Amino acid sequence: MKSILVTGGAGFIGSNFVLYALGKYSDYKIINLDLLTYAGTLENLKEEATNPRHIFIKGDILDRPLVEKIFQDYNISDVIHFAAESHVDNSILGPEAFIRTNVLGTFTMLDVARKYWMEAPFKFKEGKSENRFLHISTDEVYGSLGETGLFTEQTPYAPNSPYSASKASSDLLVRSYFHTYGMNVVTTNCSNNYGPKQHHEKLIPTIIRSALGGKPIPIYGNGKNVRDWLYVLDHVKGIDLAFHHGRAGQTYNIGGRNERNNNQIASTICGILDQLKPRLDGKSYHDQITYVQDRAGHDKRYAIDASKIESELKWKADETFDSGIHKTVKWYLEKYR
Repeated sequence: MKSILVTGGAGFIGSNFVLYALGKYSDYKIINLDLLTYAGTLENLKEEATNPRHIFIKGDILDRPLVEKIFQDYNISDVIHFAAESHVDNSILGPEAFIRTNVLGTFTMLDVARKYWMEAPFKFKEGKSENRFLHISTDEVYGSLGETGLFTEQTPYAPNSPYSASKASSDLLVRSYFHTYGMNVVTTNCSNNYGPKQHHEKLIPTIIRSALGGKPIPIYGNGKNVRDWLYVLDHVKGIDLAFHHGRAGQTYNIGGRNERNNNQIASTICGILDQLKPRLDGKSYHDQITYVQDRAGHDKRYAIDASKIESELKWKADETFDSGIHKTVKWYLEKYR
Protein backbone atom coordinates (compact mmCIF):
# COMPACT_ATOMS: atom_id res chain seq x y z
CA MET A 1 0.00 0.00 0.00
CA LYS A 2 1.35 3.42 -0.98
CA SER A 3 1.59 6.06 1.75
CA ILE A 4 0.93 9.47 0.22
CA LEU A 5 1.47 12.66 2.21
CA VAL A 6 -1.17 15.26 1.36
CA THR A 7 -0.53 18.71 2.81
CA GLY A 8 -3.46 21.04 3.36
CA GLY A 9 -5.89 18.17 2.97
CA ALA A 10 -8.51 19.73 5.25
CA GLY A 11 -8.90 22.79 3.03
CA PHE A 12 -11.26 23.31 0.13
CA ILE A 13 -9.44 21.69 -2.79
CA GLY A 14 -7.34 19.37 -0.63
CA SER A 15 -10.31 17.80 1.14
CA ASN A 16 -12.14 17.27 -2.14
CA PHE A 17 -9.03 15.51 -3.44
CA VAL A 18 -8.62 13.35 -0.32
CA LEU A 19 -12.22 12.15 -0.50
CA TYR A 20 -11.91 11.45 -4.22
CA ALA A 21 -8.62 9.56 -3.91
CA LEU A 22 -9.75 7.44 -0.97
CA GLY A 23 -12.82 6.43 -2.93
CA LYS A 24 -10.93 5.65 -6.13
CA TYR A 25 -7.75 3.95 -4.88
CA SER A 26 -8.16 1.16 -2.33
CA ASP A 27 -4.37 0.64 -2.12
CA TYR A 28 -3.61 4.23 -1.03
CA LYS A 29 -3.07 5.34 2.54
CA ILE A 30 -3.32 9.10 2.82
CA ILE A 31 -1.41 10.91 5.55
CA ASN A 32 -3.13 14.27 5.79
CA LEU A 33 -1.05 17.08 7.31
CA ASP A 34 -2.94 20.30 7.99
CA LEU A 35 -2.54 23.06 10.58
CA LEU A 36 -6.30 23.78 10.53
CA THR A 37 -5.90 27.51 10.10
CA TYR A 38 -8.83 29.63 8.93
CA ALA A 39 -9.40 27.69 5.68
CA GLY A 40 -9.02 24.13 6.98
CA THR A 41 -11.57 22.20 9.01
CA LEU A 42 -12.12 18.54 9.87
CA GLU A 43 -15.76 19.09 8.93
CA ASN A 44 -14.56 18.88 5.31
CA LEU A 45 -13.37 15.30 5.96
CA LYS A 46 -16.28 13.91 7.95
CA GLU A 47 -17.17 11.44 5.19
CA GLU A 48 -13.90 9.58 5.82
CA ALA A 49 -13.51 10.24 9.55
CA THR A 50 -13.34 6.53 10.42
CA ASN A 51 -11.45 5.30 7.34
CA PRO A 52 -8.27 3.52 8.51
CA ARG A 53 -6.56 4.54 5.26
CA HIS A 54 -6.91 8.22 6.19
CA ILE A 55 -4.58 9.42 8.94
CA PHE A 56 -4.97 13.04 9.95
CA ILE A 57 -2.10 14.89 11.60
CA LYS A 58 -2.53 18.45 12.83
CA GLY A 59 0.75 20.21 12.17
CA ASP A 60 2.68 22.87 10.31
CA ILE A 61 4.58 22.25 7.08
CA LEU A 62 7.23 24.61 8.49
CA ASP A 63 7.87 22.15 11.35
CA ARG A 64 10.75 20.25 9.78
CA PRO A 65 11.21 17.72 12.61
CA LEU A 66 7.53 16.82 12.35
CA VAL A 67 7.68 16.46 8.56
CA GLU A 68 10.81 14.30 8.84
CA LYS A 69 9.09 12.09 11.43
CA ILE A 70 6.07 11.65 9.16
CA PHE A 71 8.32 10.56 6.28
CA GLN A 72 10.07 8.06 8.54
CA ASP A 73 7.02 6.73 10.38
CA TYR A 74 4.90 6.20 7.27
CA ASN A 75 7.59 5.61 4.61
CA ILE A 76 6.11 8.36 2.45
CA SER A 77 6.26 7.47 -1.25
CA ASP A 78 4.70 10.63 -2.70
CA VAL A 79 3.71 14.16 -1.72
CA ILE A 80 0.73 16.12 -3.02
CA HIS A 81 1.28 19.64 -1.78
CA PHE A 82 -1.87 21.75 -1.42
CA ALA A 83 -1.01 23.60 1.81
CA ALA A 84 -0.89 27.35 1.23
CA GLU A 85 -2.17 30.66 2.42
CA SER A 86 -4.46 31.62 -0.44
CA HIS A 87 -6.66 34.63 0.27
CA VAL A 88 -5.47 37.66 -1.73
CA ASP A 89 -7.09 40.21 0.59
CA ASN A 90 -5.39 38.63 3.59
CA SER A 91 -2.04 38.72 1.77
CA ILE A 92 -2.42 42.47 1.29
CA LEU A 93 -3.13 42.99 5.00
CA GLY A 94 -0.54 40.52 6.31
CA PRO A 95 1.94 39.31 3.69
CA GLU A 96 4.45 37.71 6.08
CA ALA A 97 2.32 34.63 6.72
CA PHE A 98 2.12 34.02 2.97
CA ILE A 99 5.90 34.17 2.55
CA ARG A 100 6.43 31.82 5.48
CA THR A 101 3.86 29.18 4.49
CA ASN A 102 4.00 29.34 0.72
CA VAL A 103 7.73 29.84 0.24
CA LEU A 104 9.48 28.47 3.34
CA GLY A 105 6.84 25.78 3.84
CA THR A 106 7.21 24.54 0.28
CA PHE A 107 11.00 24.56 0.68
CA THR A 108 10.69 22.44 3.84
CA MET A 109 8.49 19.88 2.10
CA LEU A 110 10.75 19.69 -0.96
CA ASP A 111 13.93 19.40 1.02
CA VAL A 112 12.69 16.71 3.39
CA ALA A 113 11.42 14.70 0.39
CA ARG A 114 14.78 15.13 -1.36
CA LYS A 115 16.76 13.88 1.61
CA TYR A 116 14.39 10.96 2.25
CA TRP A 117 14.20 9.82 -1.37
CA MET A 118 17.64 10.69 -2.80
CA GLU A 119 21.27 9.88 -2.06
CA ALA A 120 22.71 12.62 -4.25
CA PRO A 121 21.64 14.81 -7.18
CA PHE A 122 20.05 12.57 -9.84
CA LYS A 123 20.62 9.47 -7.70
CA PHE A 124 17.60 7.97 -5.96
CA LYS A 125 17.72 5.63 -3.01
CA GLU A 126 16.77 2.04 -3.78
CA GLY A 127 13.06 1.67 -4.54
CA LYS A 128 12.37 5.40 -4.55
CA SER A 129 12.97 6.37 -8.18
CA GLU A 130 9.22 6.62 -8.90
CA ASN A 131 8.43 8.78 -5.86
CA ARG A 132 6.76 12.01 -6.91
CA PHE A 133 6.24 15.51 -5.53
CA LEU A 134 3.14 17.18 -7.01
CA HIS A 135 2.84 20.90 -6.33
CA ILE A 136 -0.55 22.62 -6.59
CA SER A 137 -0.39 26.25 -7.70
CA THR A 138 -2.49 28.99 -9.27
CA ASP A 139 -2.89 30.94 -12.50
CA GLU A 140 -2.39 34.16 -10.52
CA VAL A 141 1.38 33.71 -10.88
CA TYR A 142 1.01 34.85 -14.50
CA GLY A 143 -0.36 38.27 -13.60
CA SER A 144 -3.22 39.92 -15.45
CA LEU A 145 -4.46 39.52 -19.03
CA GLY A 146 -5.95 42.11 -21.32
CA GLU A 147 -9.28 41.59 -23.06
CA THR A 148 -7.86 38.78 -25.20
CA GLY A 149 -5.34 35.97 -24.83
CA LEU A 150 -4.89 32.98 -22.51
CA PHE A 151 -2.31 31.83 -19.98
CA THR A 152 -0.20 28.94 -21.25
CA GLU A 153 2.59 27.03 -19.53
CA GLN A 154 5.04 29.32 -21.36
CA THR A 155 3.50 32.59 -20.12
CA PRO A 156 6.13 34.59 -18.20
CA TYR A 157 5.48 34.96 -14.48
CA ALA A 158 4.29 38.43 -13.46
CA PRO A 159 2.60 38.14 -10.02
CA ASN A 160 0.86 41.28 -8.77
CA SER A 161 -0.07 40.49 -5.15
CA PRO A 162 1.91 39.18 -2.17
CA TYR A 163 -0.12 35.96 -2.47
CA SER A 164 0.65 35.39 -6.14
CA ALA A 165 4.29 36.39 -5.63
CA SER A 166 4.61 33.80 -2.86
CA LYS A 167 3.07 31.12 -5.07
CA ALA A 168 5.35 32.08 -7.97
CA SER A 169 8.31 31.72 -5.63
CA SER A 170 7.16 28.26 -4.56
CA ASP A 171 6.73 27.21 -8.19
CA LEU A 172 10.29 28.25 -8.95
CA LEU A 173 11.60 26.32 -5.95
CA VAL A 174 9.87 23.19 -7.25
CA ARG A 175 11.37 23.79 -10.69
CA SER A 176 14.84 24.17 -9.18
CA TYR A 177 14.62 20.82 -7.38
CA PHE A 178 13.97 19.14 -10.71
CA HIS A 179 16.82 20.83 -12.56
CA THR A 180 19.37 20.77 -9.73
CA TYR A 181 18.60 17.47 -8.00
CA GLY A 182 16.59 15.50 -10.55
CA MET A 183 13.61 15.16 -8.22
CA ASN A 184 10.45 13.78 -9.77
CA VAL A 185 8.27 16.90 -9.54
CA VAL A 186 5.15 18.09 -11.36
CA THR A 187 3.37 21.43 -10.95
CA THR A 188 -0.25 22.26 -11.75
CA ASN A 189 -1.55 25.82 -12.08
CA CYS A 190 -5.31 26.15 -11.84
CA SER A 191 -7.90 28.82 -12.49
CA ASN A 192 -10.48 29.95 -9.90
CA ASN A 193 -12.09 26.97 -8.18
CA TYR A 194 -15.63 26.82 -6.87
CA GLY A 195 -17.85 24.11 -5.44
CA PRO A 196 -18.66 22.31 -2.16
CA LYS A 197 -16.56 22.97 0.95
CA GLN A 198 -15.11 26.30 -0.15
CA HIS A 199 -14.30 28.75 2.66
CA HIS A 200 -17.11 31.19 3.33
CA GLU A 201 -14.94 34.27 2.65
CA LYS A 202 -14.44 33.42 -1.03
CA LEU A 203 -16.55 35.15 -3.70
CA ILE A 204 -19.20 32.54 -4.50
CA PRO A 205 -19.87 31.45 -0.89
CA THR A 206 -19.94 35.14 0.10
CA ILE A 207 -22.58 35.89 -2.52
CA ILE A 208 -24.74 32.95 -1.41
CA ARG A 209 -24.30 33.57 2.33
CA SER A 210 -24.98 37.31 2.01
CA ALA A 211 -28.04 36.73 -0.14
CA LEU A 212 -29.58 34.20 2.22
CA GLY A 213 -28.77 36.38 5.22
CA GLY A 214 -30.55 39.38 3.75
CA LYS A 215 -27.30 41.36 3.69
CA PRO A 216 -25.70 43.43 0.91
CA ILE A 217 -23.88 41.23 -1.64
CA PRO A 218 -20.45 42.91 -1.93
CA ILE A 219 -18.89 43.18 -5.39
CA TYR A 220 -15.50 44.83 -5.85
CA GLY A 221 -15.23 47.96 -8.01
CA ASN A 222 -17.43 47.81 -11.10
CA GLY A 223 -17.73 44.01 -11.04
CA LYS A 224 -16.03 43.61 -14.42
CA ASN A 225 -12.98 41.62 -13.28
CA VAL A 226 -12.96 38.35 -15.21
CA ARG A 227 -11.94 34.90 -13.96
CA ASP A 228 -11.90 31.45 -15.54
CA TRP A 229 -14.06 29.28 -13.25
CA LEU A 230 -13.25 25.62 -12.60
CA TYR A 231 -15.51 23.23 -10.68
CA VAL A 232 -13.47 21.72 -7.87
CA LEU A 233 -14.08 18.06 -8.78
CA ASP A 234 -12.92 18.74 -12.33
CA HIS A 235 -9.75 20.20 -10.85
CA VAL A 236 -9.34 17.15 -8.60
CA LYS A 237 -9.56 14.84 -11.61
CA GLY A 238 -6.88 16.90 -13.35
CA ILE A 239 -4.63 16.66 -10.30
CA ASP A 240 -5.15 12.90 -10.26
CA LEU A 241 -4.09 12.63 -13.90
CA ALA A 242 -1.06 14.89 -13.42
CA PHE A 243 0.02 12.88 -10.38
CA HIS A 244 -0.21 9.52 -12.13
CA HIS A 245 0.65 10.37 -15.72
CA GLY A 246 2.26 13.82 -15.87
CA ARG A 247 5.83 14.04 -17.15
CA ALA A 248 8.48 14.79 -14.53
CA GLY A 249 9.55 18.42 -14.47
CA GLN A 250 6.48 19.58 -16.37
CA THR A 251 3.78 22.14 -15.57
CA TYR A 252 0.12 21.59 -16.47
CA ASN A 253 -2.43 24.40 -16.53
CA ILE A 254 -5.94 23.35 -15.49
CA GLY A 255 -8.78 25.70 -16.40
CA GLY A 256 -12.50 25.43 -16.92
CA ARG A 257 -12.82 27.53 -20.09
CA ASN A 258 -15.64 29.31 -18.24
CA GLU A 259 -14.85 33.03 -18.23
CA ARG A 260 -17.26 35.10 -16.17
CA ASN A 261 -16.98 38.51 -14.59
CA ASN A 262 -18.12 39.14 -11.04
CA ASN A 263 -21.35 40.81 -12.17
CA GLN A 264 -22.27 37.69 -14.14
CA ILE A 265 -21.41 35.43 -11.19
CA ALA A 266 -23.59 37.43 -8.79
CA SER A 267 -26.46 37.68 -11.26
CA THR A 268 -26.41 33.94 -12.02
CA ILE A 269 -26.43 32.99 -8.35
CA CYS A 270 -29.21 35.44 -7.54
CA GLY A 271 -31.29 34.00 -10.36
CA ILE A 272 -30.81 30.44 -9.08
CA LEU A 273 -31.70 31.50 -5.53
CA ASP A 274 -34.80 33.30 -6.82
CA GLN A 275 -35.94 29.93 -8.17
CA LEU A 276 -34.82 27.58 -5.40
CA LYS A 277 -35.39 29.74 -2.30
CA PRO A 278 -37.37 32.88 -3.12
CA ARG A 279 -37.22 35.84 -0.74
CA LEU A 280 -40.20 36.05 1.60
CA ASP A 281 -40.93 39.62 0.47
CA GLY A 282 -41.23 38.51 -3.15
CA LYS A 283 -38.30 40.64 -4.30
CA SER A 284 -35.23 39.39 -6.17
CA TYR A 285 -31.89 38.72 -4.57
CA HIS A 286 -30.47 40.95 -7.31
CA ASP A 287 -31.63 43.92 -5.22
CA GLN A 288 -28.98 43.07 -2.61
CA ILE A 289 -26.01 43.46 -4.98
CA THR A 290 -23.81 46.30 -3.72
CA TYR A 291 -20.56 47.67 -5.13
CA VAL A 292 -17.70 48.23 -2.69
CA GLN A 293 -14.21 49.74 -2.91
CA ASP A 294 -12.02 47.75 -5.28
CA ARG A 295 -9.20 45.53 -4.05
CA ALA A 296 -5.73 47.07 -4.23
CA GLY A 297 -3.92 45.91 -7.37
CA HIS A 298 -6.97 43.92 -8.52
CA ASP A 299 -6.02 41.92 -11.64
CA LYS A 300 -8.48 42.48 -14.48
CA ARG A 301 -8.66 39.11 -16.18
CA TYR A 302 -7.40 35.54 -15.87
CA ALA A 303 -8.03 32.79 -18.41
CA ILE A 304 -6.25 29.48 -18.93
CA ASP A 305 -5.40 27.52 -22.05
CA ALA A 306 -5.73 23.92 -20.83
CA SER A 307 -4.70 22.38 -24.17
CA LYS A 308 -1.60 20.68 -22.76
CA ILE A 309 -3.36 18.64 -20.08
CA GLU A 310 -6.26 18.00 -22.45
CA SER A 311 -4.03 16.61 -25.19
CA GLU A 312 -1.32 14.88 -23.12
CA LEU A 313 -3.36 13.48 -20.26
CA LYS A 314 -6.83 13.42 -21.87
CA TRP A 315 -8.35 15.60 -19.17
CA LYS A 316 -11.59 17.44 -19.75
CA ALA A 317 -13.95 19.37 -17.50
CA ASP A 318 -17.17 17.45 -16.90
CA GLU A 319 -19.07 20.48 -15.61
CA THR A 320 -20.11 23.56 -17.52
CA PHE A 321 -20.37 26.68 -15.39
CA ASP A 322 -24.16 26.42 -15.43
CA SER A 323 -24.20 22.82 -14.21
CA GLY A 324 -21.44 23.39 -11.66
CA ILE A 325 -22.92 26.53 -10.16
CA HIS A 326 -26.33 24.86 -9.74
CA LYS A 327 -24.69 22.01 -7.82
CA THR A 328 -22.74 24.51 -5.74
CA VAL A 329 -25.75 26.66 -4.81
CA LYS A 330 -27.73 23.56 -3.83
CA TRP A 331 -24.86 22.38 -1.62
CA TYR A 332 -24.71 25.73 0.20
CA LEU A 333 -28.48 25.88 0.56
CA GLU A 334 -28.25 22.60 2.42
CA LYS A 335 -25.32 23.88 4.50
CA TYR A 336 -27.00 27.15 5.50
CA ARG A 337 -30.55 25.90 6.02
